[in-house]
Amino acid sequence: MEKTVVIDLEKCVGCGKCARDCVSSAIYVEDGKARIREGCIGCGHCFAICPAGAVDMPGYDTASCGEVVPMTAIDSDTLLQAMKSRRTVRHFKDIPVEQEKIDKILEAGRYAPTGANSQNVACTILGSKQASIERDCVRLFKTGVGIGSKLVSFLRNVDINDTFFFKGAPLVIVVSGHDAVNATLASAYMEIEANSLGLGVLYSGFFCSAAGILPKVRSALKLPKGHKPVTCMIIGYPDVEYLRIPPRKERKARIL
Repeated sequence: MEKTVVIDLEKCVGCGKCARDCVSSAIYVEDGKARIREGCIGCGHCFAICPAGAVDMPGYDTASCGEVVPMTAIDSDTLLQAMKSRRTVRHFKDIPVEQEKIDKILEAGRYAPTGANSQNVACTILGSKQASIERDCVRLFKTGVGIGSKLVSFLRNVDINDTFFFKGAPLVIVVSGHDAVNATLASAYMEIEANSLGLGVLYSGFFCSAAGILPKVRSALKLPKGHKPVTCMIIGYPDVEYLRIPPRKERKARIL
């Protein structure tokens, strides 16, 4: 079986930094060289911390790895103000999202943290199936069959038109996984990247509800085995401009 981590003993200087930072204590130093035993979860900490470049990870994409840019390189006040300024967008221009930007959004999700480095999050772009999937979901919500009573009550006041779910946006990405936390973190990373590219994002909880009810929709998504849709990200160029940050209620935080 191919090893997750391989250490080049000729390059290794025996500094022990990799062993000290190993999450699963799978690396140790012996005779002045780093060694690896069973238990590695492939987190990549050793790859990132090695000053001699002695660590390789066969089977992983190391070509896209570059120099570290610390979060401190971003002005904290500017970052906080930008995060407070983000808004959910429900009006989109009829402009396609460039493939280069889609790739960057997906890359952001790929680098989101996952528990035990499981990397068990997948992204499904609806693409050519977007229109047909939306029609099925709209039909369900118009009839109200199988939908919880609270949702039915809310929908009485809403115009469920042909673009109710995806708002005419050009890009819909369903983020799925075994674990809701991992998929949610990936979605947050993707949203921040999308916003930085001038794109707006809407999380469609309605779609996830519909997907949970309609076998036809779940089948069309062709999610990996054991995955469930956690978020549905509607993405496109905003056709709305917000001028100020809306207020929030008092912050809820306690020291125990």
